[in-house]
Amino acid sequence: MDKLRAMETFIAVVECGSFTDAAARLEMSAGMVGRYIALIERQLNTRLLERNTRRQSLTDAGRVYFDEAKRVLEQVSIAESAVERLRIAPAGTLRVSAPTSFGACVIAPLTATFLQAWPDVRVELDLTNRMVDLVDEGFDLAIRIGEIRNSDLVAKYLAPYRMTICAAPGYLARYGTPTTPADLADHLCLSHTVWTARNEWKLPGAEEGVRWKRDAVLRCNDGYALRTAAIAGAGLVLQPEVLLADALESGKLVRVLEAYTPQPRPVHLLWRQDLRPLPKLTRFVEHLLQGQRQNGRTA
Repeated sequence: MDKLRAMETFIAVVECGSFTDAAARLEMSAGMVGRYIALIERQLNTRLLERNTRRQSLTDAGRVYFDEAKRVLEQVSIAESAVERLRIAPAGTLRVSAPTSFGACVIAPLTATFLQAWPDVRVELDLTNRMVDLVDEGFDLAIRIGEIRNSDLVAKYLAPYRMTICAAPGYLARYGTPTTPADLADHLCLSHTVWTARNEWKLPGAEEGVRWKRDAVLRCNDGYALRTAAIAGAGLVLQPEVLLADALESGKLVRVLEAYTPQPRPVHLLWRQDLRPLPKLTRFVEHLLQGQRQNGRTA
């Protein structure tokens, strides 16, 4: 039998004064009420009620159990109410994983406006180019670049991930402006250490595409550092458009090989399947989608 239901039955018997009245209040038979009381007394190995044909009264153990059982049920009610509030309005901590550059340039600003709208939410934003496991690592949401291979997760398209090839005006003045991917052989190139044969970027032009130079003069695990090095004149850089946008607009970097820019890759939002996802997740997903749509219109 359900222990919480047994506690509720005992409290009803004490407050109503009889098994019959408690049964009416709980919408069960008087016999079932008696079985619940007997179960509790058997588990505790003591009598909680003194009963005769005319009245019933609490034993010392019964009074202690009554007080503590009421506290337990009150705490259960508080816990249920707290969970229900989470289902009504966004609250609690949301753990999000995002690629480093896209997360810093796109997800972080949108997270800031989300937190202004929903002050009861806390966000843990983990920026990493590693593919995290949502279940094992306890993430509510992951942002992934590229095709989705895990069908166990809900996937929602967010945006295209566009790349740009560019260099500082000073570098181009010294080394010239490349006009085809074949010209990369005569240029200094900067590359990200996360790129491997599995996820490297290829420039259209040749039959199978031209790989970005693997013998780069500078390889780094941080896109912002590569951006800074390119602005300083270190060489040609291939990086996300969102990371380079302000430098391109200010003229610190200049686009090159625009006709040979790699095809954009899709960015998806991923989360675990849940028949009733919490509002903190659904509202955050809606906020990201709306924010990206607005950014797309103003781009």
